[in-house]
Amino acid sequence: MALNNTYDAKLVQQETAVGAGLQILLLALLGTAIGMGPAGWLTGLAFAIATWAVLSRALHRTRPRSFGPANRVTLGRATLVGGVTALVADSFESSPPVTLFVGLTAVALILDGVDGKVARATGTSTPLGARFDMEVDAFLILVLSVYVSMSLGPWVLLIGAMRYGFVAAARALPWLNAPLPPSTARKTVAALQGVLLLLAASNLLPYVATFAVVATALGLLVWSFGRDILWLWRTSRSQKAEAREVAEVLELVSECREPVAS
Repeated sequence: MALNNTYDAKLVQQETAVGAGLQILLLALLGTAIGMGPAGWLTGLAFAIATWAVLSRALHRTRPRSFGPANRVTLGRATLVGGVTALVADSFESSPPVTLFVGLTAVALILDGVDGKVARATGTSTPLGARFDMEVDAFLILVLSVYVSMSLGPWVLLIGAMRYGFVAAARALPWLNAPLPPSTARKTVAALQGVLLLLAASNLLPYVATFAVVATALGLLVWSFGRDILWLWRTSRSQKAEAREVAEVLELVSECREPVAS
């Protein structure tokens, strides 16, 4: 068992190190292509280090038999997200080429539909892989909302911040941590966020149309989160009511079993 654990640890280090190396290579290519400034470099490197550290810790804690093909796809997508993040950070000093920005983001969004299919096809679906996929998605939406907010205003940041706000609220309200039932509508709304934000970032539409596209994305997201929160709240109330009923029945049974004093 000790040998297996040592092998797993080495495998984790190799896989995550490759991901970090690819991230640095992508940053070097971007730096050469567009002359990326210090802000882009530092942000991209910070993303690579954070991804490597968090993923290594999670894999070491769960100790999987192998990294898995689906996680490799997600790690590749995370590398692209790191490149997009660096471009957005660099855009505060100089605007990145729209074609390059749209191309990297589009590939990252397309691969979002690949890793899940790979996991199911290879029988390698894991809670860690699903969480890794979700975190990469959420961060890409946050980065895109930052970029689009520079032209439309800070209200766009609500799109990227909503998921993180939900996680923060769940720390104070544990009932928000309950598992949600599968929902095609939820998945569709989540997928549309990246597509609509990318459309807004591409500068293909006039200002009014771009504003309407992003406002639609925000409206759909508010509806989706609101529906899920309402379901969680109702479920929590129902469970509490059932728990009270069970407690009352147990108390009544206990009273009935008590001996009658002579």
